[in-house]
Amino acid sequence: MDDKRRLILDQALALVDERGLAAMSMRAVAERVGLTSMALYPYVGGKDALLDGLVDLLHHELGSVVDEGEGIDWRRRLVALGRAVRQLAYAHPGAFPLLLNRSAAGASASWLTAALRGILHDAGVPDTQVPRLGRMIAAFLLGHTTGEVTGGLPAAASGDPAAEFEADLTDLVRLVEVAVRAS
Repeated sequence: MDDKRRLILDQALALVDERGLAAMSMRAVAERVGLTSMALYPYVGGKDALLDGLVDLLHHELGSVVDEGEGIDWRRRLVALGRAVRQLAYAHPGAFPLLLNRSAAGASASWLTAALRGILHDAGVPDTQVPRLGRMIAAFLLGHTTGEVTGGLPAAASGDPAAEFEADLTDLVRLVEVAVRAS
């Protein structure tokens, strides 16, 4: 990613973190980087392209914190991925819903899908079931964490959303194990 584009996207994300998605405009981002609104266009296009860039940046950030090292058991990788998604949601609650509401745009935007496919492949899930199971897990991770940070989910029955999420991750591991045994 070009350094100027990265600076602009970083500043746009910081703006959304501080003031919310509704406060993000080309003008507000331009002011943060010391440019005019028109000077942003060669780097990020219009506002829609800027939002797509934020999706790409969030995926890039997610990919940079998940350890996909060789020899790490698929179960541990799935749990680590789930935790990383939740951590990203809390780090960027204003921008995070974009992962659910906008289609993947940039080079790293398919990172979550690719990571899930790799985990499911390593678990032994049949190739024909990987896309469906990957979508189901991605929908849970993105939907649950978006609901958690936006207040769109009912309160955890236990009063401890982190513990409930950990239990849900354990259930996801079991779901994958069942899919492998059923094949």
